[in-house]
Amino acid sequence: MTVLAVGLSHRTAPIQLLERVAVSGDRSEKLLLELLECGSLSEVVLLSTCNRVEIYAVADSFHSGFDDVAGVLARRAGVEVPDLGGSLYVHYAQAAVEHLFTVAAGMDSMVVGESQILGQLRSAYAQAERLGTVGSVLHELSQQALRVGKRVHAETGIGAEGASVVSEALSDASELLGGLAGRRALLVGAGSMGGLAAAHLRRAGAGEIVVANRGLDNARRLSELSRQNGTPARAVGLDSLAEELAVADVVVACTGAVDAVVEVGAVVRANQLRAEAGRAHHPLVLCDLGLPKDVAPGVAELPQVRVVDLESLRARLRGDQDGNAFARASEVLAEEVANYLAAQRSAQVTPTVTALRKRAADVVDAELLRLDSRLPDLDVTVREELARTVRRVVDKLLHTPTVRVKELAAGPGGGDYADALRELFALDPRAPGAVRSRRGGAGSALPAHGGPGRQDVPPERDQEGEAR
Repeated sequence: MTVLAVGLSHRTAPIQLLERVAVSGDRSEKLLLELLECGSLSEVVLLSTCNRVEIYAVADSFHSGFDDVAGVLARRAGVEVPDLGGSLYVHYAQAAVEHLFTVAAGMDSMVVGESQILGQLRSAYAQAERLGTVGSVLHELSQQALRVGKRVHAETGIGAEGASVVSEALSDASELLGGLAGRRALLVGAGSMGGLAAAHLRRAGAGEIVVANRGLDNARRLSELSRQNGTPARAVGLDSLAEELAVADVVVACTGAVDAVVEVGAVVRANQLRAEAGRAHHPLVLCDLGLPKDVAPGVAELPQVRVVDLESLRARLRGDQDGNAFARASEVLAEEVANYLAAQRSAQVTPTVTALRKRAADVVDAELLRLDSRLPDLDVTVREELARTVRRVVDKLLHTPTVRVKELAAGPGGGDYADALRELFALDPRAPGAVRSRRGGAGSALPAHGGPGRQDVPPERDQEGEAR
């Protein structure tokens, strides 16, 4: 069993393909359960954001796990697996751990260092735990990834300015409008992205924030929060979209809906209302942060309308990063990956050490019973002292080798020492597995036979087709 990461992101896939694969809400739950039904997967976490869709799984082998995950993603996108082409990436064993830590730190984000990914990863794990698709391996790995992400932000200063996809989109909107102070803003969607957008708009001095959402309760909560922070705000339903577009200057749309929410007809109607109100020449900037898109493609072709979307942001932000902070973050990540893998290798030896100590204890018990049968009249006090002495001798003899084998196991190839112990003391190879607890099995994050630990490089197959 080992960890496998398969996905698509803004770095590898066109936005159009990401839109077809993206899932949220009930659809993500169905996808998780579908993945868990695959015979090769025992644990699954789904991370789906505005610029990535990734599956983290515990798989029986590289090839069977990859085939199952890629097949589910391809069906989701409505294409054949080969059609995903170079857009799909895979990380195995050590490389999967390194990739997750990098993602958690915001180092693989469109806006390098953004911290919103930590909340998204936390939500992904919580969903998997609620559905019962996560076990000991991904529990431990997810918790470590969240801790590493926090450490990178705290120690390196990367993302210290709080940049995110939302802030960058609103930065573009501000440039197009000549500033956001006093502008009327329309938020289409009242989720976490809408809340983040509202906070940025308040800081930018927006004149009014209108929250349009299918569920009015969420829209009212977000608008009330804005009012409490000093910005006029109100909540409306999506049926009022055309009227609100007519008086808005900037729109931020991120709903998680399957189809476009801001249709061409609504914007055409809004332009007509603008003309009637003598505002025909006022520009309208729409920030479409939805995946799939919330703004219909034809909207960008309408007069006095500008659309800022994930594709345009990706083009502008590519390669935009603080070199010093990035280098320091990379050092922290390398250290954390090494520590995690060393701990897992050490944990893998523990069952063998336990089996060795049990074997020694059984031998001592058998010899003490033999002593009792040979010297039944031996004084009780003497017998107890003999028993304590024999146990102390055995414990001292085992102490150094068992401590050293754990230390040596932390390094590359450390599993060989456990193999040697099992061979030398004739331990049952099944014994380590028998004493491993469900919550303590995180060591299986490492490949049983050394896997490649590299992106897109599967292990060779043996004659039976299993990964080596």
